[in-house]
Amino acid sequence: MNATSVDEEFNPSVHVYEPHKVGLPPLRPYFKALWQRREFAAEMSRTNIRAANSNTFFGQVWLVLNPLLLAAVYYLLTEIIAGGASKTDGAERFAHMCGGLFVFYYFSGAMTAGATSVVGGGKLLMNMSFPRMLLPLAALRTSFFRFLPTMVVYLAIHLIMGQPLRWPMLLAPAFLVMLTFFAAGMGMVFAALQVYFRDTTSFLPYFVRIWLYLSPVLWFAEQAPARFKGFIQYNPLYSLIGGWTDLLVRGDIPPLKMWVGAGFWAVLAAVVGSLFFMSREREFVVRL
Repeated sequence: MNATSVDEEFNPSVHVYEPHKVGLPPLRPYFKALWQRREFAAEMSRTNIRAANSNTFFGQVWLVLNPLLLAAVYYLLTEIIAGGASKTDGAERFAHMCGGLFVFYYFSGAMTAGATSVVGGGKLLMNMSFPRMLLPLAALRTSFFRFLPTMVVYLAIHLIMGQPLRWPMLLAPAFLVMLTFFAAGMGMVFAALQVYFRDTTSFLPYFVRIWLYLSPVLWFAEQAPARFKGFIQYNPLYSLIGGWTDLLVRGDIPPLKMWVGAGFWAVLAAVVGSLFFMSREREFVVRL
C-alpha cells in the first residue's frame, strides 16, 4: 500500500490549501454577518474603554483635559503673545479652538485606533471567524464614546465665554455624523495598510499633526491663510470641521459648498475604505 492510499484510508477528507486571493467577498452575506455580530463589536469596544480607564472619573477628566490644555496653549500663542484680537473676539476664538480640537481629537483617535485594530487583534483573527471590519468599527465606537464627555465641557466653555445659544447649533450633529463616516473610512484604509506596512502607525502622528495645522481648528474657515486658499478645499476636514465649528460656535449655517463637500468626502471615504478593507481582509491572517 503506497503512502497515498494510507492517507486516503485514515483521512478520507482531503484538504487542499490554496493561497488567499485578494478580492471582495459576497457583499450581502458579509454585511448580514457584520450586523449579526454587532454585539461582539460593542462588547469589544466596552472592553477597550474599561482597559483604558475611560469609564472612570479621572479617565474622563484626562480625555477632556488633554485637548483643553492644548487649546489653552494655542490660544496663548496665537492671541496673547502675538497680540491678538479684542476680548470679545478672543472669547469666540477660544471657544472655536476648544470645539475644533475636541472633534479633531475624536477623528484622529478613531483613525489611529482603527489603524492598529487589525494588527493588534492578530490572535483573535487566528482563532475566530468573523467579518474583520468589526475591528476598526469597534475602535470607532470606542473613540465616539470617549468623545461624548467633551461636549458637556464644551457647552460649559461656550457659556463661560459668553457665546450665545442659537437654534442652528442643533444642526451641528449632521457634520459630526459625516465626520464619523469619514473617520471610519480612513480607519479602515490605514488598518489594511498597517498589515502590509508595519511602520504606518509610526508615520501617522506626524501626518495627523500636519493635518491639524491645515484644518480650520486654530483658525476660522473663512480666515484660511492666503497661501492655503488655492488648495484648501481639497482638504476634507476643511468642510467637515469648518461646518461643525460654524454651527457649534457661532450658530451660523454653513454655505452650501461646505455641506456638499462634507457629504462628498464622507461618502467617498466610507465607500472606498470599506471596499479596500474587504478586498484585503481574507489574507490578513496569512500576513500576520
